[in-house]
Amino acid sequence: MKPLLVLCVVCTLVVLSVSMTAEQKLKNCNDVRAAYSSKGFNVNDVPNKGVNGAPLKVCPQGYSCCTVEMEEKLSQQSHTEIKAPVSRLSTNLQSTFRQRHDHFDKFFRELLKNSELSLHNMFVRTYGMMYVQNAELFKNFFAALTRYYVSGSAAVNLDSMLADFWADLLERMFRLVNVQYEFSDAYMECVSRHTEQLQPFGDVPRKLGIQLKRVFVAARTFVRGLTLMPEVVNKVSTVSASPSCVRAAMKMLYCPYCSGQVALKPCQNYCLNVLRGCLANQADLDTEWNNFLDAMLGLAERLEGPFNFESVMDPIDVKISDAIMNMQENSMQVSQKVFQGCGQPKPSKGFRSARSIEDTGFGRFRPYSPDARPTTAAGTSLDRLTSDVKKKLKHAKKFWSTLPETVCAGERIAPGDECWNGTAKSRYESVVIGNGLANQVSNPDVDVDITKPDTVIRSQIAVLKEMTSWLKAAHSGNDITVDDSDDDASGEGESGSGCESPSCDTDRDIYFSTPPNVDKPQVKPVVVDKSSSVAVASQGSVVVALCGLALALLAPHLR
Repeated sequence: MKPLLVLCVVCTLVVLSVSMTAEQKLKNCNDVRAAYSSKGFNVNDVPNKGVNGAPLKVCPQGYSCCTVEMEEKLSQQSHTEIKAPVSRLSTNLQSTFRQRHDHFDKFFRELLKNSELSLHNMFVRTYGMMYVQNAELFKNFFAALTRYYVSGSAAVNLDSMLADFWADLLERMFRLVNVQYEFSDAYMECVSRHTEQLQPFGDVPRKLGIQLKRVFVAARTFVRGLTLMPEVVNKVSTVSASPSCVRAAMKMLYCPYCSGQVALKPCQNYCLNVLRGCLANQADLDTEWNNFLDAMLGLAERLEGPFNFESVMDPIDVKISDAIMNMQENSMQVSQKVFQGCGQPKPSKGFRSARSIEDTGFGRFRPYSPDARPTTAAGTSLDRLTSDVKKKLKHAKKFWSTLPETVCAGERIAPGDECWNGTAKSRYESVVIGNGLANQVSNPDVDVDITKPDTVIRSQIAVLKEMTSWLKAAHSGNDITVDDSDDDASGEGESGSGCESPSCDTDRDIYFSTPPNVDKPQVKPVVVDKSSSVAVASQGSVVVALCGLALALLAPHLR
């Protein structure tokens, strides 16, 4: 019986001691004055001694070191402090993806410039003025590709641009291999109209067109997605806290001051409920945010594989050269079919026999070796860029729904029962509610009107949903700025639909070889007299000789 009595006495003394200590602190409010002053407020706002019955609006009334004026100032401070960690996390996320956007955009633009410069330098060094006089064809080609990368089909119809490029190339080569004839503008228009039927460049234009569309749509849509991310984060992070959120934050962060417990921090579950109430609308962004990130990751996989911008643009001069080689090897057949379809041209009055290929000093093309062409764009490679950005994209998933857990951690909370539960230093008993606006109907600490979702955040959800659909379209090789009906108008689903299969292996080859059996084009049949046929045959040697001249103008990989 005696030990029990002793225990009761000890407990009573402890309680009285704590009570007297707290009461002593309330009587002088010295700790509160120091803490209040450290926040930048006027220390004279704090009473020297605790006030009994202060008409406080947020914190518990009774014996307190707070006044109504202090409570208002601390409410503003709590608004700032509850927003600060969210703002910092949002700013870091914006910075991360702005940097990745700049890296990708710089890489794609430099790769375009490098491809053009490589072709230009080779032509100038090897062929001099013969190339310079015709360089605008390729200059315009790369300029159009750059505009397509920047603005898509709103600025350039890629199919039409490529068709014009190959038609112009055919016209220039056709004149060179048939320099013994005079051709009117009307005659050359006839030649251009038959480009697709003649297929003078083999299957290269079709394959290159498919690959260019895929890689450019993928590249610029991915860059557009990287642009959108910081914009969405910025707009969402500027959403103001509701008055009920500010009130709850004040109660959580600074009501301990009023009772003289300036070092007391909130319980973790208490903090979670307050933050989930304050960030309820932001959490609703999470589903569409994650869908968007999944679509970005899917397109990143395409950039590493079948839609690799680098593997198409880096050797594009070789691909054009392969097309020119096909034209060279079939120049006589092409010329004869043109003469049959467009009529026999008039002989040139000033024509003189050309030198042989050997005399011109031009040799044959050598096979393309990928190892011979290192990547130098922006000092990196597409594989390294995508590998890095994929890690960042994965890390950004569930950003909005995990904000409360991220904020309510570390030094901002107190573990166990030694924490502020909203009314006293004790265990927080309420259940932690879920994320999102709908769950806040049962939030014990923040009054949230679940019938009024934030309009800014709802608009950003719609923006993310639209961008996700564009990313998915680009994943299949489809241009987001082109009506699908336009793509199907030609009846050639392959060129309009992009890549429907996951692997896209059929067109992943980097170097195009000339098809062994190119279908002979069918043009308008005409009656050709024997003299015309003999004339074409007799000029065969001239055609062969002038192939060197064509190569001098257009082939970038002669050795």
